[in-house]
Amino acid sequence: MLCNVLCTTSVMASELLTLKITGVSGSLTRNIEAHLGTLPTSKVQRRAFVFNAEDNVNAALNSLGYYHAKIHQEVNNNQDAPWLLSLTITPGKPTLIEWVDLHFDGEILDDSFILQWLDNLNIKPGDKLNHGVYEQVKSQLITLAVARGYFDGKYIKSSIEVNRDMNTAKITLHYDSGLRYHMGAVSFDGHTLQDGFLDELIPFEDNSPYSTGSLSRLNRELLDTSYFSNIKVLPQIDKAVGLDVPIKVELSPKPSHSIELGLGVDIGNTTDNTLEPRVSINWRTPQINNYGHSQETSLEWSPDRPKYLTTYTIPLTHPLDDQLKFRFGMLRDKYGVTQVYDADENKYSNTGELEGSKGLLAVIRQQRLGNNWLLSYSVEGMKEYYTQSDIDYSPEFLLFGASISKTSRGDNTLDPKSGFFQHYSIEYANPNLGSAIQLTRLQTKYKWIETFFDKHRIVSRLDLGVNLADEADLALIPPSLRYFAGGDQSIRGYSYQELGPYIEYENSEGNKAREVVGGRYLMVGSVEYQYYVTPTWRVGTFIDAGNAFDVNQIEPIVSVGGGLHWISPIGPIKLDLGVGLKETETVDRSWRIHLTMGAEL
Repeated sequence: MLCNVLCTTSVMASELLTLKITGVSGSLTRNIEAHLGTLPTSKVQRRAFVFNAEDNVNAALNSLGYYHAKIHQEVNNNQDAPWLLSLTITPGKPTLIEWVDLHFDGEILDDSFILQWLDNLNIKPGDKLNHGVYEQVKSQLITLAVARGYFDGKYIKSSIEVNRDMNTAKITLHYDSGLRYHMGAVSFDGHTLQDGFLDELIPFEDNSPYSTGSLSRLNRELLDTSYFSNIKVLPQIDKAVGLDVPIKVELSPKPSHSIELGLGVDIGNTTDNTLEPRVSINWRTPQINNYGHSQETSLEWSPDRPKYLTTYTIPLTHPLDDQLKFRFGMLRDKYGVTQVYDADENKYSNTGELEGSKGLLAVIRQQRLGNNWLLSYSVEGMKEYYTQSDIDYSPEFLLFGASISKTSRGDNTLDPKSGFFQHYSIEYANPNLGSAIQLTRLQTKYKWIETFFDKHRIVSRLDLGVNLADEADLALIPPSLRYFAGGDQSIRGYSYQELGPYIEYENSEGNKAREVVGGRYLMVGSVEYQYYVTPTWRVGTFIDAGNAFDVNQIEPIVSVGGGLHWISPIGPIKLDLGVGLKETETVDRSWRIHLTMGAEL
C-alpha cells in the first residue's frame, strides 16, 4: 500500500514485450524510457533490449545526477505471450552542484546582452546535477556568441567533476570570445531601383558591432517596402576583411501587379434591409519605376455604399519613413434614417436615409518619427452632394489637416497578444481659404490589447471627436465630416452609422418628418473579453457604449454580444452577434451579425 502512494508505475507494451518500471516518476521515468528506446519488433531485438536494459537505465540516471541507484531486473519469458520485463529502481540520493566556475575572456566581457543572459542563467550551486542542462548552457553561449559576432570564440575549459562519495559536482566553463566582428559593406542584388535607394533602409552604421538582430531589422525594413517577394540577407563571414563582415542581400521583385478580393456581410434588423453584403477589390502596383513609386486602387461595393479610391505614393528622403501620397476618390455613403409621421398609424415610418456623394483630391506627406510615431499632414479638396430636410446642398471644402499616431505591438503576429494604438488628428477649413464655412475637427482614438495567463485576452477601445463650427453653419457640414455611431467598429448592436442626433422638419409634402443628421460630438467605447479555446479558436463577449451627440441631444446607447473567432493564417476571422439594449426615438431595439476579417492592430 505504501509503495502505491510513494511510487508510480510506468507500463509500456508491444506484441513481444511488456515493460514495467517501478520506483521512479516524472523526469526520471521519462529519461529512462528515452534511453531504453522503442520496444522491440523482433525476437532478436527483444533479447538485445533485455540484455542492455540495466546499462541504459544507469546511463539515464547518471545523466540526471543519480550515481548510486539500485536496479532490480526480472524477466518473465513466457512462450505463448509477450515477455514481461520488470525494472524496480531505487534511485538513491541525487548529486548536487557545489559550485559553478564561469570565466570569460575577450571583448564579450563588455557586451551587456551577454551579461544579461548570465543574470538569467538556470544553473547554480545547490541545483541537482543535470547533464542536459549543462550541455544546454554550453550550446546557448556558443549560439549567442556567434549571433553577436564573436566568430573566433572557443572554450578554454569545459568540464563536470563529480565526487560520488560526497554526491557533489563542480562545473567549470572558461570561454574566450576573442574580438567581436563588425558590419561590413552591404550590397543589394536582384532589384531595378536606383543605385543607393535601398541604402536608406540599412538600420546600422558602417563598422558597427555585428549582430543578427541588426540583420533581422534590415530584412524587416525591406519586407515593409512591399517591393520584393523574396529576401535573403546573407552575412559573408568567410569573406571578412579583417573584422568587417560583408553583407550580401539577394532580392526577388514582386509581380508587377497584384489583385486581392475581400468579402463581408452584415446581417440583422436595420432601418430598411436585413442583408448588407460588401465586396472589395484591391489592385496594387508595388513598383512603377526605378524611383520606387507605387499605387494602390481599391474598389468597394455594397448596395448603398460604393467607393473608389486611388493612392499614388512617391518616396522622398526615405523609402518608408518619408512618403508623398496623392489620393483621388469618389464615394457614396448613407447615414442615419429619414422618417415621416403617419397620422393614421400614429407613428413614424422609415422612408430612407441621409445620402451623401462626394469626390476628393488630397496631397499627404507621411513621416515616421523617432519611437515609431507616424506624422502626416495634408491638404484635401472635397465636394459633397446631399439632401437634408428636402434641401439640396453641395458645399466645397479645402481641409488642412495633421495627425500623429503610434502603434506598439507585443509581437509581430496577425493576432498580437498585447499592444496599444493611439491616434490624434486635427483638420481646419476657412472660407478665406476656399471652404464653405469655418470648421475645426478634432479626433482621438485609442485601442488597448492585453493577454493574461496565456488564454485570457482583453480588447478595449475609445473613440472621441468634436466639430467646432457656428450653430448657423451646421447644415453645411457634409455628412462625411459629422459624427455617427453604429457598426462593427462602433456599437455593434446597431447598423453602420445609424445612430446620432436628429432634427424635426416639415417635408415638401407638408408632413411632419425627422432625420438623423449626425452630431458635433462623438464618444464611443468598448470592452471585449476573449478566451482561447485552442491556439486558433477563441470565443468573445463584449459591451459597446456611447453615441454621437449634440448640445441638446445626449442619448447614451449600449449594446452587448459575443462571437466566435478563427485565427486563420491570413488573420482573425470574426463572427459576432451584437444586441442593442435600448430603443431610441428613431431606431427600434436592434440586433446585428457581423462577419469581419483583419488584425485588431
